[in-house]
Amino acid sequence: MARPTTALKMMLARREAPILAGAANGLFARVIEDLGYEAVYVTGAGVANMFLGAPDIGLTTLTEIANHVAAIADAVALPLLVDADTGFGNAVNMVRTVRVLERAGAAGLQIEDQVFPKKCGHFSGKDVVPLEEMLAKIKAAVDTRRDGDLQIVARTDARAVLGLQAAIDRAGAMIEAGADVTFVEAPKSADELEQIARSLSVPQVANIVFGGLTPELGQATFAKLGFGCVLYANASLQAALKASHDVLAALLETGSLASVADRLAGFEVRQQAVDKPKFDELERRYKV
Repeated sequence: MARPTTALKMMLARREAPILAGAANGLFARVIEDLGYEAVYVTGAGVANMFLGAPDIGLTTLTEIANHVAAIADAVALPLLVDADTGFGNAVNMVRTVRVLERAGAAGLQIEDQVFPKKCGHFSGKDVVPLEEMLAKIKAAVDTRRDGDLQIVARTDARAVLGLQAAIDRAGAMIEAGADVTFVEAPKSADELEQIARSLSVPQVANIVFGGLTPELGQATFAKLGFGCVLYANASLQAALKASHDVLAALLETGSLASVADRLAGFEVRQQAVDKPKFDELERRYKV
């Protein structure tokens, strides 16, 4: 079998727009793997929301992200594309970020050109660093990776600040600096998405946020445009939030789960989701 880094590289290079579902923890990653997805996107926004109970405004640390990556890498065998935000500092910080996250199990790292503290790509009030600063980070990431197939995905948030053409120009400069994949965040129309895919020489990432700025064209259309992948970074989180709110509200109101039993995974389903049989076998094998 190919190394996770090589598998991710080959997947993106096909430009068939496979869907990458996002996970903020090992359980969601297990569901993604069980359903047959090719890779997992470790979502920074999801970690901020689920672990901190906070918005995606740059509050997570490298150590917190690395701990989540390591746990998810232990839970699944799929390649992990990891949201590394701005690299948690300048180019020197980027060196440490790449070392730590590669060691934790990342197969690819997404880094972006926002001013720290960054914000969700679909929030207002963003700003971007000078291009030269971002290019230095990309060069540092490329120079630092131990595995040459570790994918460096360079994201620009310049569409919201400087306009689409400036964002495309930035992405082009990032490719020249060594980025394997680029990601123009938050385009607002199908025409803009088509222009991005047509203008840039490496695989592209589309990011579909339910309720966000970028139109959901559907996987087949993104494949025709030649995108490397399509992110649904927090679909699992949003589904879980809605379901848990509704179930817990019903429990509080009625004092019972009877009215919402059809919305709950059964006990056996839950144990299968976390692969309890594997741990049962380990207990039998090493029983004293």
